[in-house]
Amino acid sequence: MSKVTLPTKGPLLSGKGWTVFFVALIVVCAVAPMLNLLVPRESMFYMSDYAVALVGKIMCYAICALAMDLIWGYTGILSLGHGMFFALGGYMMGMYLMRQIGRDGNYKSDLPDFMVFLDWKELPWHWTFSGSFVMTLVMIVAVPGIIAFVFGFFAFRSRIKGVYFSIITQAMTFAAMLLFFRNETGFGGNNGFTDFKRILDIPIATQSMRMTLFVMTGLTLLGFFLFSKWLIGSKFGRVLQAIRDAETRVMFSGYNPLPYKLTIWVISAIMCGVAGALYVPQVGIINPGEMSAANSIE
Repeated sequence: MSKVTLPTKGPLLSGKGWTVFFVALIVVCAVAPMLNLLVPRESMFYMSDYAVALVGKIMCYAICALAMDLIWGYTGILSLGHGMFFALGGYMMGMYLMRQIGRDGNYKSDLPDFMVFLDWKELPWHWTFSGSFVMTLVMIVAVPGIIAFVFGFFAFRSRIKGVYFSIITQAMTFAAMLLFFRNETGFGGNNGFTDFKRILDIPIATQSMRMTLFVMTGLTLLGFFLFSKWLIGSKFGRVLQAIRDAETRVMFSGYNPLPYKLTIWVISAIMCGVAGALYVPQVGIINPGEMSAANSIE
């Protein structure tokens, strides 16, 4: 009987790939901060605050692109609703930033200005943990992850796929957008959250804080890139690609596609949630428009 030789697992990145990775790391952690913080403004090499915010925003979208590549490119699941997960992460961070305003708002109240305007007397229950930065980080991961798990479990267990799955995700996102537009939900209505003052009691508009957010976004993007490469190169990733190419054959080979599809679906949702949380303090606003189906398609 001939011996079956399984393919060996290759390196995470090639030599050239690691070179590009470390160059990107140096640019994010050293070159960009130097060009923004140390180079004189009149110099042609100066990186403006606008450029910092713009590149930071692009890197947030790049994290979403990685998430979409995992579920669509490697698993064959076309989602038109990941804009919702992006916005949920943004809203979790936005709630914390609104609490950080404190009495510096227009109405000098402990409540956010829009709640005072709507004659709210106390914070709604879902704002309970918004005053803690640590709990906010937990919610940024937990809220998109839990919603993705519940939706994905019932959808994948029912073997909904293809265009039908895509339409359902689009409908889910549109329904969430309409819900967040309502003032009584406590998410600021169509105006959303804005006028952020500080994060961790540090003014958010300072040059150093903007660069800190820029570096954190870049490191998160590079970290998710390495994680995605490792995941796709593992046995788990090979099963995902097999599901993409021939899900029925995977089932006949003894694999249940449900846990694989559900896991990558939740991971991609969490990645988008983290991207949204990094996006909000850099652009200074979050509103239900981020949940629009057009954003998910883009």
